[in-house]
Amino acid sequence: MGGISVWQLLAIAVVVVLLFGTKKLRTLGSDLGESVKGFKKAMKDEAEIETKTELETEKKDKE
Repeated sequence: MGGISVWQLLAIAVVVVLLFGTKKLRTLGSDLGESVKGFKKAMKDEAEIETKTELETEKKDKE
């Protein structure tokens, strides 16, 4: 009740493919994947910088 069936999802997929085409969807998927990868890398880099700053602050406090 209220859920989406497999047939409805299949119909939506067919409409999307007809509207955009497989090449455009493939390019869009690739671009989206690279964006997510870049975002994850930026988050990891930010966490490393924050950790480094905290360690330097702790080191200064001990002196």
